[in-house]
Amino acid sequence: MAKTLSPVCKLCRREGEKLYLKGERCFTSKCAFEKRSFAPGQHGKTGSRGGNASRTGQSDFSRQLRAKQKARRIYGVLERQFRRYYETAIARRGLTGLNLLQILESRLDNVVFRLGFASSRSQARMLVTHGHFTVNGRRTDVPSMLLKEGDEIAIRDGSSKLTYFKDLSAVAEKRASPAWLSRDLKKMAGAVSRMPERAEIEGALNEQLIVEYYSRR
Repeated sequence: MAKTLSPVCKLCRREGEKLYLKGERCFTSKCAFEKRSFAPGQHGKTGSRGGNASRTGQSDFSRQLRAKQKARRIYGVLERQFRRYYETAIARRGLTGLNLLQILESRLDNVVFRLGFASSRSQARMLVTHGHFTVNGRRTDVPSMLLKEGDEIAIRDGSSKLTYFKDLSAVAEKRASPAWLSRDLKKMAGAVSRMPERAEIEGALNEQLIVEYYSRR
C-alpha cells in the first residue's frame, strides 16, 4: 500500500493544481495550495522547474512524466504497482489508456471513496486497512483489491456501531455517487454495476501521455 510520509499538499503544488488529496479540507480556505500554488523547493517561484508559467515550455518526456505522476498521486499508488497496472491494461482488449484508468477506478479504496463512505482516498485506504468493509460478504483489509462487475461492498456489522459510521449516512448523502456504482444509504452498502466509461473518470488525467511514457521505456 502506498504511504506518503511528506506533506501531501506539496504533491498538489508540484503538479500545479489541486489533486484533492485531503478531502473536505481542499475545499476550504485552509487548503495550502490556495496560499502557495507555486512548486515546492527553493526555486519554486522563479526556477526553471517551478511555477505554472514555466510549465508551458515542458518537453514531451516531461509532460508524459507529469501525467503519470499525477495519476499515481491521485490514486495513491506506488511506481511498481502502477507499472503492473499498465502491463495488465496492455493485456486486456480495448484502449490501453482507458483500461488503465478503469483498473485504478476499480480499486477497493477508490470505490469506497466514490461511494461517499470516505472524504478522501487516503481515508478510504485507512478504513479498508482497518477491516471496516466487506466485499461479497467477506471481510477484507486490502485497499488495492480490484473489484469487478457485480461485486458488493458493505460496512462490516461490527464497524457499523462505531461513531464514524453512525453519522456517515447523512454525510454520504451530500455526495453524489457515479452512475457505474449503485448505492444504498439505508444499508450503507454499494455495488459495482459496470466498469466506468471515460467521461465518468477523472477528467484532469491524460491517459494517452501515460501510455506514451511507458511505451518509450
